[in-house]
Amino acid sequence: MAVYGYTRVSTEDQIENTSLDDQARQIQGIVLTHNLELDHIYEERGVSGGVPLLRREEGCKLAFLRPGDTVIVSKLDRMFRDARDALNVIADWETANINLIINGYGNVMDKANPNGRFMLEIMAVFSGEERRRIRERVTAGKRAKSSQGGYVGGKVPFGFKKTGVGRKAKLHPEPNAQDALITMKAARVKGHSYRDIAIIVAKRHGITVSHQTIARVIRGDKNAEV
Repeated sequence: MAVYGYTRVSTEDQIENTSLDDQARQIQGIVLTHNLELDHIYEERGVSGGVPLLRREEGCKLAFLRPGDTVIVSKLDRMFRDARDALNVIADWETANINLIINGYGNVMDKANPNGRFMLEIMAVFSGEERRRIRERVTAGKRAKSSQGGYVGGKVPFGFKKTGVGRKAKLHPEPNAQDALITMKAARVKGHSYRDIAIIVAKRHGITVSHQTIARVIRGDKNAEV
């Protein structure tokens, strides 16, 4: 009978300082408390809790557990942020006689722990709700940052430059490139082809840009870059 720990962080979790090391320390404490021997901790880095457990690079390895094996997590939402996924996997583990120990709740699969399964189902539902709230907070944060000139990731659009890193990253317009944008649109209105516009921009503004990028810029593609 093997004992495994499972830890996970996603981008949102890293922002909230839920580190892999913190989770591992909690798992080690549970191992000592239950007088177990830990065989391995599966570490999932940068993976959203919305991805089904058995479709993750490390989580899929928990599909090969044997009867009597034990899985330990610091919190249920490290494994699941979707109630359906949680309940399906838990039902399979119950049938296969797999133990699941959650920090603060003990072995929630133990039939001698009558409230364990009930609490497990409640936590599964609330983990899904928390995922929805995190997604809303992240989206709202990106909108607020973007409205203040902040850079929220992805390609730097043509006409701008990025300064700073992480939360301090911002986009700033480049005067010459902004002038080039005006030239592109004006030339297109006059009927010039995208290839001709690329030549005009190179001569007038000293900027080498492909005709494909010019087409995306004029169409208003926010991901257009040099």
